[in-house]
Amino acid sequence: MQKNVTQKVQEFIEPIVNKLGYDIVEVEFGKKQNGMNLTVYIDKKGGVSLDDCVAVHEAIDAPLDELDPTSGEGYILNVSSPGLDRPIKTDADLNRNLGEILEATTFVKIGAKKNFVGKLEKFDDESITLMGEDKTYELKREQIAKLCKYIEF
Repeated sequence: MQKNVTQKVQEFIEPIVNKLGYDIVEVEFGKKQNGMNLTVYIDKKGGVSLDDCVAVHEAIDAPLDELDPTSGEGYILNVSSPGLDRPIKTDADLNRNLGEILEATTFVKIGAKKNFVGKLEKFDDESITLMGEDKTYELKREQIAKLCKYIEF
């Protein structure tokens, strides 16, 4: 049921969310401490604010009540940003992050290293290209264990 709920919700609310200028990163449906939760993760170029989450919540709340994706089962609706440390997985994620500094960790060493940091220059079905400070790295997507925004401390 959980897969059907998330898929049904995503397909239903995607036009509403896109019209507001946001992308759906992921939809989750699952039990948490306070009961069943339906969480919609949204993003846009430049990031998401609390006001953005409120706007999307207000826009999808009533339509979701009409859709009744859980067949009468109660749930708590949450709208959230994906978080800075969320892995970048899809082409839509990569498109949103073109020109951003990313960190890639590979399954095995390439040369002498497994961690690569650089600006996302381009990508295709096979690879991504990160422009580091002194070198450009073309990494095969199948080699990448984790790809996320680079967070400097």
